[in-house]
Amino acid sequence: MAKFSILDLVFINEGNTPKDALANSVKVAKAAENLGYHRIWVAEHHNFPAIASAATSVVIGHLAENTKTIRIGAGGIMLPNHSPLVIAEQFGTLESLYPGRIDLGLGRAPGTDQLTLRALRRDSMSAQTFPEDVKELLAYFEDDANQLQVRAIPGMGTHVPVWILGSSLFGAQLAAILGLPYAFASHFAPGALMEAISIYRKQFRPSVYLDKPYVMVGVNVIAADTDKEAKYLFTSSQQSFTRILRNARGTFPAPIDDIDTFWSPQEKQMASQMLSYSVVGAPDTIKAGITKILEETKADELMTVTSVYDTDAKIKSLEILAKLGF
Repeated sequence: MAKFSILDLVFINEGNTPKDALANSVKVAKAAENLGYHRIWVAEHHNFPAIASAATSVVIGHLAENTKTIRIGAGGIMLPNHSPLVIAEQFGTLESLYPGRIDLGLGRAPGTDQLTLRALRRDSMSAQTFPEDVKELLAYFEDDANQLQVRAIPGMGTHVPVWILGSSLFGAQLAAILGLPYAFASHFAPGALMEAISIYRKQFRPSVYLDKPYVMVGVNVIAADTDKEAKYLFTSSQQSFTRILRNARGTFPAPIDDIDTFWSPQEKQMASQMLSYSVVGAPDTIKAGITKILEETKADELMTVTSVYDTDAKIKSLEILAKLGF
């Protein structure tokens, strides 16, 4: 049976502050734990007015401190923005504070624009060394890291679980070669999903980390009492993706009654394609949609993304999904 988890983008709602967003994420994490979700991840984004998780490891620590059992992790850390040693130290510290609960998902994209990348003091070509940086990071978590002249302290011997994240074939191939679990970002870039997971499964090499392939698939899930209400809540995401297309990003918008008054036909086509891996509706609609995705992908785990303006409505959506009993 597939596991169900949550990617929380820590949205800053219109009229709210980052402090409000972080408080809302704690509420969501506590609810997710009580509902039996397997893990909750937050993602590294810089210079995004709507997202409060730029200091990703700090947010993970805050969520872990306010929960007891649910796994907390990064979905992901954009490794080209960082030294592998620093990330090993950060997540080694988190694992030391919250043993057995920390995950580290790694992405190759910068998670921001080129101007912000320069502000991060990173080389725009640093993504080219992603495979070598992942291997270096893995070494810092091993027991025999004493053989290294440079060690991650904390970090050494913590064996923090590392995931490869991706939305293309590159990540699938790297995860397969290294024998690591693979998470596909189909919640916003579903185009190569089926090919990527096929390549990952076919090319997978058993490792000290994993003896067989493990696939996580991202899917937007918004559940409500009725299809109409869920579609209304979904308009916040639709507006947000349209703003990205317009390069007019802002805080996360409230839902609107008629999304067709907001976007042009071309914007609708583009944003809808990005959001095509979405299940939105009443419980029966959600059950049918999730069942179809699990049959298509044979995923070991679904990473659900519930981008809803109202936190109580978001928690209700999580409750509906949990009660369906997949």
